[in-house]
Amino acid sequence: MLSQQSQQLIFTNDVAHAINKWVESAKPSKLFVIADSNTAKLCLPMIERGSKAIAEAHKIIVPAGETHKNLDTLAGIWRELCGNGASRSAAVVNLGGGVVTDMGGFAAATFKRGIRFVNVPTTLLGAVDAAVGGKTGIDFNGFKNEIGAFCSADAVIISTLFFSTLPQSERLSGFAEMLKHSLIAGGDAYSRLTRSKDVDFTSTEFLELLKESVLVKKNIVEQDPTEMGLRKALNLGHTAGHAFESWALEQGKPVPHGYAVAWGLIVDLVLSHLQLGFPSETLRQAAAFIEENYGRIAIECGDYDALIEIMRHDKKNAGDGSISFTLLRAPGAVDVNRTASPAEIAAALDIFRDLLHI
Repeated sequence: MLSQQSQQLIFTNDVAHAINKWVESAKPSKLFVIADSNTAKLCLPMIERGSKAIAEAHKIIVPAGETHKNLDTLAGIWRELCGNGASRSAAVVNLGGGVVTDMGGFAAATFKRGIRFVNVPTTLLGAVDAAVGGKTGIDFNGFKNEIGAFCSADAVIISTLFFSTLPQSERLSGFAEMLKHSLIAGGDAYSRLTRSKDVDFTSTEFLELLKESVLVKKNIVEQDPTEMGLRKALNLGHTAGHAFESWALEQGKPVPHGYAVAWGLIVDLVLSHLQLGFPSETLRQAAAFIEENYGRIAIECGDYDALIEIMRHDKKNAGDGSISFTLLRAPGAVDVNRTASPAEIAAALDIFRDLLHI
């Protein structure tokens, strides 16, 4: 099933009421909830109390963690749907972070050639990134999101209700994607996000900032749903970020995805300065903010070759041996499909280490 319909985005902290309204409108023959072992314990009770539909839905609980985002877990979801009377008019509510919304969305997209689903992200990273945009899938054969489909949820219910259950590192991980969106959007979005040193992630004000950030992604995705051009803007920070993430994992010192993206943003802004004249003052301010909130990754000159080799295998590359980046001429002025040579990347990594005092 390949679905590109516009997603309904609902921003509210009354999640139970929003689900009830959707169920009343959609009238599914049967409702299923997919949650992982963590969200089933911490988040599901928050909405069961206010939603009869959720309380009475059939629960499919999967193990928590990226290592379980695989074909075996997916098959288990299909078996639960099949064995508990899911017809083509059934519906699924995916309650969880990116692993749950990616895998639950793919399970719904492929079961009986597609049943409706709603995403209720419980992490900031999931809310601002994975739950919106129609990408679904599982990891396969050692590769992240190797099997999947573009299929939009009927609705995405975005809330700060669940963020109190998250450790600070998880909140900051999602905040990095918001920083990325603000740099892509331009205007005063970036300055408003970085104005306060103490972000209240559960406030009504933060829900408005989150809404603004999610709409940046939504507007881009609607113009380029299958990532043929403009959607590549959303890769800002991710070529170097994925390399940092993979490198750290190989060292036995894994880092949160959002931390790696934050550091990757600095590398991309350095390349943007070197290639396109991105303002040095904004670059230095961003580096200072990221160092203060995300710390440093302990790379040395001897690690450059390994990092560059990882970048060569990034799935965003064109396949001609070049390494692709999304860069900025200034906040709000995106330039996709830029390339950088190994020498340019090494120079950017040198400056990156200077800026973060590594």
